[in-house]
Amino acid sequence: MAISERTVQNKRNSAGELTGKPDTVYDVNIKYKSNGEPKTHVKKGFPTKREAQQYEAAMKTKLANPTYVPPTAAQRKQTVREYMLEWLERHGASNLRPSTKASCYSHMKNHIFPCIGDVYLGQLTPAMLDDMYATLAGKGLSASSVRYAHRIMGVALEHARKYHYIESNPARDTITKFGKQGKTPDPYTIEEMQKLFSYASGTHWEMILILGGLYGLRLSEALGLRWRNVDLDKKTFSVIEQLPFQLPASVTEIQEMAPVKAGERTLPLTDTILPYFRCHKMQQEKQKQLLAASGERYYDNDLVLAKPNGLPERRDRVSASFGQFLRHQEMRHIRFHDLRHSAATNMHQQSGDFYTVGQILGHSSLKGVGIQLGISNNLESVTEQYIDVRMDRKLLLLENYHKAVLGG
Repeated sequence: MAISERTVQNKRNSAGELTGKPDTVYDVNIKYKSNGEPKTHVKKGFPTKREAQQYEAAMKTKLANPTYVPPTAAQRKQTVREYMLEWLERHGASNLRPSTKASCYSHMKNHIFPCIGDVYLGQLTPAMLDDMYATLAGKGLSASSVRYAHRIMGVALEHARKYHYIESNPARDTITKFGKQGKTPDPYTIEEMQKLFSYASGTHWEMILILGGLYGLRLSEALGLRWRNVDLDKKTFSVIEQLPFQLPASVTEIQEMAPVKAGERTLPLTDTILPYFRCHKMQQEKQKQLLAASGERYYDNDLVLAKPNGLPERRDRVSASFGQFLRHQEMRHIRFHDLRHSAATNMHQQSGDFYTVGQILGHSSLKGVGIQLGISNNLESVTEQYIDVRMDRKLLLLENYHKAVLGG
């Protein structure tokens, strides 16, 4: 008989939760042939006979398909934690940037696994996921973070369905209504940028804020800028590499940089900014001399932005310290990345030059800068082939913005 019943001492309900009461459950046992060999597919513990019959009918149809391969016993016994760690390693290696993979793992470890990590993958239900989302929201997690957990589960479980580890994707049938995502902070206005630089003047923040707030470099691009890519005579610098993601604290000498996220680009050093670069380089040379005189080692990584002894700055430390810097100056909170948004918005408002702003920021398409500025565009991609943003156009746009913020 394909469906059999038995009594258990602690029955699970339809949501997969233990009831603490003895009752009857139903097991499905289907005999079929694969490549001419007799095989048996078994799944146990259905709370009602109707659910067992529905599963039996669906499985008979699938097993009749010669391309269908049912999950092995080991796969059926995987917990959510075991499957998702395996999935992240397999999927993330070729489909995710290192930073995205690390973010995904952190979210799984801190939020998903404590709630459902020990649940068997095949017993996970939409109700369990809804309960998890409610628990996360109750702990004070933001709406965007709860939605991110749902997004991770949806992708991971859809792959599990395609691998035939589970029959359906429970993330598709959740009923949670996710709140609106937290609003990205408004970019700093030119007046706020002026105030920011007045506080940063003469401090170690000055140069990094120039690269992030006046040129719109990403944090990793700014920290990875090397003097070999700066030409003070020609008044240009090239953004062609960035600091590797999650650089270990023990690293003293960087052997290889990471490629930039988008296209490489060369930017002009304006007359307003050039003195800052020259002064900064002189200060670094003086640091080297002082360390040498004291018998201390200087780690020459050729970095424009480095610690006093030449060691690379840590991306996470700079990001956290930036928030503290703003709090101490009683300035409105923004992320370091929002300096990039500020540069884009202010340059666009000054010039109206949509495309040049995109080229300065390193966007590979018009769509990218449109998203950055929060505006839509209907330009055809073919138009880009006939637009040539020359260095003098970038220089004009940047010089106007730099003078507006720093004067001169």
